[in-house]
Amino acid sequence: MPAFSRLVRFLAKDGRTYYGDAILPQGVSDLAKTTQAHVIKGDVFGKHDVTEQIADIRLLLAPLAREDVKTVRCLGLNYEQHAKESSMPLPKYPVLFYKPVTSLAGPFDNVPVPAMAQEFDGLDYECELVAIIGKEARNVSESKALDHVMGYAVGDDVSHREWQLKRGGGQWALGKGFDGWAPYGPGIVSSSLIKDPQALRISTKVNGKVVQESNTKDMIFGVAKTIAFLSQGTTLLPGDLIFTGTPQGVGGGRKPPLWLKDGDIVEVGLEGVGTCVNKIEHIKSRPKL
Repeated sequence: MPAFSRLVRFLAKDGRTYYGDAILPQGVSDLAKTTQAHVIKGDVFGKHDVTEQIADIRLLLAPLAREDVKTVRCLGLNYEQHAKESSMPLPKYPVLFYKPVTSLAGPFDNVPVPAMAQEFDGLDYECELVAIIGKEARNVSESKALDHVMGYAVGDDVSHREWQLKRGGGQWALGKGFDGWAPYGPGIVSSSLIKDPQALRISTKVNGKVVQESNTKDMIFGVAKTIAFLSQGTTLLPGDLIFTGTPQGVGGGRKPPLWLKDGDIVEVGLEGVGTCVNKIEHIKSRPKL
């Protein structure tokens, strides 16, 4: 598995884009605060070396380049209290859906809201632990599942409830799959450092106010069980991302609802990994051709 401890992808001050192993100040665990990294040479999913070359970070990017991502799988209703606030029965099996690769974005990118998602309220946040597959997995057991994990990040499964639940024809993907609606990062912390992904605090803030606060131990289907289940008859590949569901506190579950507005700042955080901070940006409609 990887030679790195904390993988980041970044635009350096020399103008080049690198993969690197983050250098954190002593006592700091939030990868968003890293300013330097050891440059990584080679294939982050295969043979690679963490070099002695140190680069200064100008901007952290999405942890994986688009060409290195295979699929983006997501789980719905994977925290008991979230299922209850959604007035949905607890699932007997993981509720699987996909987001397009184009929905992925970096830890500090704005979240673009296209015109069709501005027509009515319903824009929502969902903090999630993201597991990144590092080794091919097919028909793996739960006891061996975590051996196939490269590491973990935090992400925001941005969702528009109107398009997800009422105008999506029974499918969730439309209301969750717009460009840039899956910011994640700020890097990938190796599974060698996070031994137990079911013991991590996870949270969301909107404009500085805590709106979600939970622990990954409350997942209905933990990371190992999820990977074991998803790998039955279906091969998981290096570069597959799995967004593992969100805890209670989403905007749509509140009374009155708390919908995201243009200019809102959303911060999702995961213990031992760090934070992503993303601004909601309404995109001005372009004239039709």
